[in-house]
Amino acid sequence: MTLPANATRLPHTVSDLPFDPDAIYKYTDAQKALFEASQLRLMWWKFKRHKPALISGIFLALLYLSILISEILAPYNLETRNASHIYAPPQSIHLFHEGEFVGPFVYGYDFKLNMENLKREYAPNPEKVQPIRFFCSGDKYEFWNLFEARFHIVCPAEKGTLFLLGTDRLGRDVLSRIIYGARISLTIGLLGIGVSLVLGIVIGGMAGYYGGLFAVLSQRLIEVIQSLPSIPLWLALAAILPITWSPIFVYFGITVILGLLDWTGLARTVRSKLLALREEDYVSAAQVMGANSSRIVFRHLVPGFASHLIATATIAIPTMILGETTLSFLGLGLRAPITSWGVLLSEAQNINAVALYPWLLWPVLPVILVVLAYNFFGDGLRDAADPYK
Repeated sequence: MTLPANATRLPHTVSDLPFDPDAIYKYTDAQKALFEASQLRLMWWKFKRHKPALISGIFLALLYLSILISEILAPYNLETRNASHIYAPPQSIHLFHEGEFVGPFVYGYDFKLNMENLKREYAPNPEKVQPIRFFCSGDKYEFWNLFEARFHIVCPAEKGTLFLLGTDRLGRDVLSRIIYGARISLTIGLLGIGVSLVLGIVIGGMAGYYGGLFAVLSQRLIEVIQSLPSIPLWLALAAILPITWSPIFVYFGITVILGLLDWTGLARTVRSKLLALREEDYVSAAQVMGANSSRIVFRHLVPGFASHLIATATIAIPTMILGETTLSFLGLGLRAPITSWGVLLSEAQNINAVALYPWLLWPVLPVILVVLAYNFFGDGLRDAADPYK
């Protein structure tokens, strides 16, 4: 059969195609990077697109780094008292004095006692210009109880004052005490979530993998604990701690209490995940190869949803920080000489003191910022760990 002269011959071989078939399998560098990326790298790319979570993560990282050098960051030592400046209001930072640039400085106070209401009244005196010193020698402290030092990033002027957030009833600088208190309030959340993770993974893992009577009993225990009001239960357990305990034992006791009451939600999450994963082929393969149950759970099953556990734990940390703050505020948590944000807020229990000296409420600001930052950070981690987003 002969084709017409104007007919187009169809290609019979690959070489007759009008394009290079290998071009179908040529990827751009971005596509190659996407196909070859690990799970952690994919999570990081997704996490970076969540701007509030990224900013919150940077804020929390800087905050936790700051607790390593609290003594250096604080203008005063933790227990430094200024008897002549009790309940002094915050001092404002200025740059210009009488039209001339001086640099960062504060005005000193003139003090008088109002005999009508016995209130201490402070007024800034423009003649007392007190320049702020940087990278200077100030109050003596023991750095992590290892050696004595005097180096501070910010110091008051010689024979001057620097109370950027005011002082308390003993004349102690509120800003310095907030910086020191961050060390306790932030670490108690990490230690508490460590206890919660261990209990949640172990109990939830055994209930999800083995099932049976243990799963039934563990679920009933979880339901009982979750049905109890959190704050009264915290108060009851915290009241059990002996008064004769040293502050460090009270600190660890509060940490254990917070961890013991927060593992239930995590255990349920682990159980539900293991129920879905224990029937997978790779679990059956591990059983055939002779792997014991603990290895299957902790080596093969738990890593499969470790990213979800991290996101859940991140969201649970602010709950523990609020728990410690609540207990310390009510006088049943940490006690002096340990300093935390909750201990600082306990001085603001008296409404009259708050009305007269509102700067005593400054410690509530870092609590709010940290809780919000952890919530944003946890939301970003959860979205990044979700394979369907």
